[in-house]
Amino acid sequence: MSQYHTFTAQDAVAYAQQFGGLDDPASLVEAQEVGDGNLNLVFKIFDNQGVSRIIVKQALPYVRCVGESWPLTLDRARLEAQTLVGHYQHSPQHTVKIHHFDPDLAVMVMEDLSSHKIWRGELINNVFYPQAARQLGEYLAHALFHTSDFYLHPHTKKAQVAKFLNPAMCEITEDLFFNDPYQIHARNNYPAALESDVAALREDAQLKIAVAALKHRFFSQAEALLHGDIHSGSIFVAEGSLKAIDAEFGYFGPIGFDIGTAIGNLLLNFCGLPGHLGIRDAAAGREQRLIDIQELWNTFAERFQELATEKSRDAALSVPGYASAFLKKVWHDAIGFCGTELIRRSVGLSHVADIDTIRDDEMRHECLRHAITLGKALIVIADRIDSVDELVARVRQYS
Repeated sequence: MSQYHTFTAQDAVAYAQQFGGLDDPASLVEAQEVGDGNLNLVFKIFDNQGVSRIIVKQALPYVRCVGESWPLTLDRARLEAQTLVGHYQHSPQHTVKIHHFDPDLAVMVMEDLSSHKIWRGELINNVFYPQAARQLGEYLAHALFHTSDFYLHPHTKKAQVAKFLNPAMCEITEDLFFNDPYQIHARNNYPAALESDVAALREDAQLKIAVAALKHRFFSQAEALLHGDIHSGSIFVAEGSLKAIDAEFGYFGPIGFDIGTAIGNLLLNFCGLPGHLGIRDAAAGREQRLIDIQELWNTFAERFQELATEKSRDAALSVPGYASAFLKKVWHDAIGFCGTELIRRSVGLSHVADIDTIRDDEMRHECLRHAITLGKALIVIADRIDSVDELVARVRQYS
């Protein structure tokens, strides 16, 4: 079973029986394909009592939401598995556990998270998990610090950067974040009613220079092993628990990219809530998103600073005050990348349910305009927003 072929449900059951690590593998009898993302097959494997026990995930050799006209390397499955294994080493309580991986089949077997729910859906339904933002900050601090130059020996770090080269998936990010929304492109996807708003992005020279600088940082700054796509749809939550999944975009890049992507998705929910709940009823949920953003950043920054103080191994990077200065740079990067996430999710190929599932067309368009306007502003003024409290104030200003 080593030559690549696309799994059927029966294949997934057999594979889980062999590699799931369960004491009673024969009890696994049924699989259900539940993948709703853009790239992979995902099977839930059920036992003879109808209980989901394990997950089998297989990468497809193309972008699932587009088809075989957009081929993809299967090596992304190796990169995803190794990213999650690496992050689990440093943040096991907040990373899905990988039980087995086969690079030839591009298949991994991982822990079942049926006791959890996808955070994006919970945010849309206005269900609040008071620990989630802080736990996400903890996950990012531990995963990113321990794969950075602060912690890794330079030789180890350089070897890791080479191991996690991910050009095919990075190219997708580079196109969707930094190229497509700012030009006429077939992959772009937005209502005709927003044509003037999108045309304004293409015509804004100041904005495009700022986006170019962000893309250059994404290209060139191998600061830590990123998750690479840490949005609310790649996070599972339960009471007292948060788990990151889906790290096929993992590679060594600027730390601010993961932070900005996470904040950007909280702001997409902020923009979309009025379309789901009405303006008045959405007020409390929107205020909570701003608190979530503050808790996410403050937790990340405080924990990263503590780790840098206690565990930095490089003499120069251990100099008092340097970690704090570095975090200021990360923060400004994060605001810019946050802005690109807002725009690409509104204009580009891959939208989010926070806004796309709003039933009223006029309200949905208004929420999209809000996201575009806010994203554009954050990209341009990122270097002038010096704290998370200032970010919250700017978000209120553009609301």
